[in-house]
Amino acid sequence: MESIWHIRQLSAEEQQAAERLSSELEVSELVGRILAGRGIRTAAEARAYIRPTLESLHDPFLMRDMGAAVDRLQRAIEQHERIMVYGDYDVDGTTAVALMYSFLRTLTDNLIYYIPDRYREGYGISHEGIDTAKSEGCTLVIALDCGIKAVDKIAYANSLGIDFIICDHHTPGDKIPQAVAVLNMKRADCNYPYKELSGCGVGFKLVQAYAQRTGIDKQEIYRLLPLLAMSIASDIVPVTGENRVLAFYGLRALNAQPSVGVKAIMQVAGIEGKTITISDLVYKIGPRINASGRMKSGAEAVRLLITTDQEEAQRFAQDINSYNQDRRDYDSRTTDEALAQLAADPDNQSKHTTVVYSPEWHKGVVGIAASRLTETYYRPTIVLTAGEGGIISGSARSVSDFDIYQAIDSCRDLLTNFGGHRFAAGLSMHESDLPEFKQRFEEYVASHIRPEQQYPTLEVEAEVQLSDMNWKLYKVLQCLEPFGPENERPLFVCRHLINNRNSRAVSDGRHLHLDLTDTVLAMDGIAFGQGDKAAHLQNGKSVDVCFYLEENSFHGRTTLQMNAQDVKLNE
Repeated sequence: MESIWHIRQLSAEEQQAAERLSSELEVSELVGRILAGRGIRTAAEARAYIRPTLESLHDPFLMRDMGAAVDRLQRAIEQHERIMVYGDYDVDGTTAVALMYSFLRTLTDNLIYYIPDRYREGYGISHEGIDTAKSEGCTLVIALDCGIKAVDKIAYANSLGIDFIICDHHTPGDKIPQAVAVLNMKRADCNYPYKELSGCGVGFKLVQAYAQRTGIDKQEIYRLLPLLAMSIASDIVPVTGENRVLAFYGLRALNAQPSVGVKAIMQVAGIEGKTITISDLVYKIGPRINASGRMKSGAEAVRLLITTDQEEAQRFAQDINSYNQDRRDYDSRTTDEALAQLAADPDNQSKHTTVVYSPEWHKGVVGIAASRLTETYYRPTIVLTAGEGGIISGSARSVSDFDIYQAIDSCRDLLTNFGGHRFAAGLSMHESDLPEFKQRFEEYVASHIRPEQQYPTLEVEAEVQLSDMNWKLYKVLQCLEPFGPENERPLFVCRHLINNRNSRAVSDGRHLHLDLTDTVLAMDGIAFGQGDKAAHLQNGKSVDVCFYLEENSFHGRTTLQMNAQDVKLNE
């Protein structure tokens, strides 16, 4: 699908800031422009951005109910109560459980963890999980990355004498559960300054608050930050503000001294020995942790993340790697079948949404399939499969900045359960309600989505010349890492480039190796999935390229190259 290139236009204030930053920092105008576009106005702000500090983290007690949460946790530890650490089965939930469990086991041995079964119990706090807490003698449950809508479940736990501390980041419903403490910065009555923490991030704030109250050395909790970096990367939360600081130091710690479990994952993923980036967490480590909850049990991922035994870690990592391969197979089959279903629908091309259902699809991959379908049709997408008792459930994925949670919420009377945020959500309904849901969901999206949200958009920092692309610029760009949502890797556009000598299709014609020149300078690059454009270049015609700058090491030689996100053909 054709992408829209949106080239950033600086306001008068931003332009003044860009010029000032360029002068005071003695950097190029292009770097000044990039900094100003990220809201930086002074040299001091730029230095703070480039060198984030853990001292800038917000006081955890600014979060609503934090005092009550720490009081209850402290009492449980002092009185040797049995504590259950409960979390969702995805990367955010399992890393949150691993983080909380790893911290608490230094304070008490009266501790268990619990991950609900994705298929038997579904998302969030379950009756079975509460019953397990009761049978295990737990009087306190810390729920991570779930619980904000569990009003009835918390009431049930209260009736059994089990207290809950909820650490969640999902959008609250109309009622807040009557737990001992509900930590969620998105509560309307919570004044916590940063609203975009992951579920693991909320759990970390509880750990930070407990350490602050009891005088535990900060370094003891900072060793847990690699787990938090994994959750920030994999849960696709904004890499801004506090998240950026936490991800920065989490990556630093992960690269300096990965835990036994994480090192084992790195080995099976083939990335041991390289500098791990956010992209590696998103595409290499995260999917393997997720595969455990999708194909088997999220508890196995926690077991790997908390182990200190190397042989055990190797065995667990191999298991998780095999689950990931199974996940890939199911994912490919589901996506192909969904695309065939859409191709057979005569009304498909005129729709603003994609909603597909098959009772045969594996529940563990419907979210991945939804993401794949948005890449093909670029519209709000829901993929559903069968559950039990006539209930179907699935995952939703959005496009651009369209709020899919609100679109689903408009159909809430047809749903048995739903939750999530503006970019992704989960939902379930009676199969008999699917036709009406499809119609109403389509009507809501059609009337609320803006034209520019219906095409993939690449946000471009600036149009440049090849002469602007040099090692000095690249070193500055590295200082803006870690990149992620709302702190995207800077994209540039270079126009009217022609084949230098060796632009060609590679990998059986799927990808495009670039060897381009503006007639003065030349630069290599790669354009994944765009091998069909090789003939255009070989015929002497020019292209416009939207790309980011990266290193390429080959045969002991390291060069800069373009990683092209889009190549447009000029006639």
